Amino acid sequence: MTERMDTGDQASSSEQGRQLSVRLAVPEMDCPSCARKVDKSLHRVDGVVETTLQPTTGTATVTYDPNRTTEVDVIAAIEGAGYEVVGDENDPNESSGGETNIAPPSEIWTSSRAIKTWIGAGFLVFGLLFEFVLAGQNLEMATLLSSSFSLSDGLFLVAVAVSGYPVVRDGYYSARNLSLDIDLLMGTAIIAATGIGYFVEAATLAVLFSIAELLEDYAMDRARNSLRELMELSPDEATVRRDGDEVTVPTDDVAVGETVIVRPGEKVPLDGTVLEGESAVDESPITGESVPVDKSEGADVYAGSITAEGYLEVEVTSTAGDSTLSRIIEMVQVAQENRTDQEQFVDRFSGYYTPLVVVLALLTATVPPLALGWPWETWFVRGLTLLVIACPCAFVISTPVSVVSGITSAAKNGVLIKGGNHLETMGAVDAVALDKTGTLTKGELTVTDIVPLGDHTEMDVLRYGAGLERRSEHPIAEAILARTDEAELTGLPTPSEFESLTGKGIRAEIDGETYYAGKPALFEELGFDLSRTRGVTDGGTISDGVSRRGPSEREVFDADVFAELQDEGRTVVLVGTGAELVGAIAIADEVRPTSQRAVERLHERGVDHVVMLTGDNEETARAIAEQVGVDEYRAGLLPDEKVDAIEELQAAHGDVAMVGDGINDAPALATADVGIAMGAAGTDTALETADIALMGDDIGKLPYLYRLSRTANEVIRQNIWMSLGVKALLAVGVPLGYVSVALAVVVGDMGMSLGVTGNAMRLSRLKPNDD
Repeated sequence: MTERMDTGDQASSSEQGRQLSVRLAVPEMDCPSCARKVDKSLHRVDGVVETTLQPTTGTATVTYDPNRTTEVDVIAAIEGAGYEVVGDENDPNESSGGETNIAPPSEIWTSSRAIKTWIGAGFLVFGLLFEFVLAGQNLEMATLLSSSFSLSDGLFLVAVAVSGYPVVRDGYYSARNLSLDIDLLMGTAIIAATGIGYFVEAATLAVLFSIAELLEDYAMDRARNSLRELMELSPDEATVRRDGDEVTVPTDDVAVGETVIVRPGEKVPLDGTVLEGESAVDESPITGESVPVDKSEGADVYAGSITAEGYLEVEVTSTAGDSTLSRIIEMVQVAQENRTDQEQFVDRFSGYYTPLVVVLALLTATVPPLALGWPWETWFVRGLTLLVIACPCAFVISTPVSVVSGITSAAKNGVLIKGGNHLETMGAVDAVALDKTGTLTKGELTVTDIVPLGDHTEMDVLRYGAGLERRSEHPIAEAILARTDEAELTGLPTPSEFESLTGKGIRAEIDGETYYAGKPALFEELGFDLSRTRGVTDGGTISDGVSRRGPSEREVFDADVFAELQDEGRTVVLVGTGAELVGAIAIADEVRPTSQRAVERLHERGVDHVVMLTGDNEETARAIAEQVGVDEYRAGLLPDEKVDAIEELQAAHGDVAMVGDGINDAPALATADVGIAMGAAGTDTALETADIALMGDDIGKLPYLYRLSRTANEVIRQNIWMSLGVKALLAVGVPLGYVSVALAVVVGDMGMSLGVTGNAMRLSRLKPNDD
């Protein structure tokens, strides 16, 4: 369970020596105070250069100088802080080769500590039975310092010794590392209570706190499960064709360019391109989309996706460590290191809270007896209870478990959030800026209307238009040719004397006559007065921009139809000769079916202002804006002007999220408070540029992301104030005698830790379909 990484290079080796990194699984390191204790211990080791500790995953990454220390010393330092490193098989110099991305599941209820806890609990129960129920059988065993020592006292002491040993041991390590944490507080309380003969309190505290620790471990392990499930999506083995044979090998051993075989129902082992075969593929592990996508020759597939009924042969395009799924997992883990503002506040607050309550506990135990002559026993127990309440465990873990739950839940639903700070900020945005092309629209031009003129038919318009455009590489040409393929139109004319008229269109010879295809302005230069032509209806009708009449009826271009098409944001390409118009082809970038609904849901969820930013012309921008329902649009923007627009929105509305394709919109994404990339699956640039990536090409995930972030912020606030409120109530009740040691442990520590963890797990139940 260890992984070594050589972080040195040739240049640095000559100056400061080669550095190595080792990643270790430390399951019991499950809270920020635990991590601080480990960090202090590691930094006392000469040669440790850098540490990255992740309590939410139970892992520690340590960079060290091998000339000054060894991995053995690193492990010894972690264990010297009181935490076991698992999976090293007592020989850290023999790496298992596996990647320790998260601590393995723990056998919590059958662990050594659990067994000690259950034994101690049994002795505690029998002790309470003889102390309070069977008092007549509570025999006096001995007399110590003029005090009798009964059978129940003996049972309580056994409970303290068995269940309290792990607590006192951890407290010793905390003291050694100068860490004022729950282990030190509880260990001190147990020793103090035992030392002055308060055996009932000491045994109760030892057993209940041990049970609380087991429950907290269980809750944290549940939180880690969501990340483990994400990691389990990645296949361990692949079937590869080598030298004509099919062999099964670990995915780590498959090289780029090799061919892997994926049979029906199997997971795609690595990112690649389909060479042969057809199948519907479930890409939900990557994009979060539940509807399978049909894949055939030339299509890209991603590691972790699942084939349905088909057979695929895939050429590998990335190694196991560089696959889209691997990058998602890595970024989810790194995301947990980026702490939210609320998490930083919690850390700062707990630094004052714990010492303050410890001082109050000492004053409570000593001032009333010394100054007022009140009973030592009563006030010592109350001071002891305040010492238990001083532990900020539930308060400290309230934010990390919420962030982990939110980020991993999003990843499973095709949304990659690259930091808890971005999760927090997204939930607080006041305005959302949307790029048009590729975000609100599909980013692919398609033919929407064909308007024949004169005696020509739609097929005539398409045939001549496609014949002219077949030698062009313009996106408009691709759209017209794609429509020709859909119509299965054959026998296209072959153009000659082809010429591109920059900014206007194209010209070519067909059957000895010069034909043109291009903007209306081109035909106006040829002498056509488009503004004065009109349709001769003769009972005909115009529907969706297409005028249809009988073959004997004369038809000319209708300027009203032309204006209507342009008002709808479509680009009109006219086709004809210098003397006659054959017809017009309308082309547009189609709006995504989910765009309008996404904008509506954003408004319903509480976003004040939704604006569309585009480099397209005014007419097209206005048409798209009206169709999707944004509050504002800004057209004709260059990349730097989009940056200016984001800054203006920030000044006017506050926090702004920008949604774009992650490439052309990179400056605006970087300027916004939260940058969100569309369709990031398989796109390195989009994954690196944005703070959040929608892995699938679906803007419908945006309302889900906003709702998840808002809910996560609410959960974090609930957890913080709930844990603080309960602690405060308990603290107030201690001097009044309403709160016992048992109640402080059960409610203030165990209860609140389970409460904040359970509340955080609610985030995993949020689904995109809810929006």
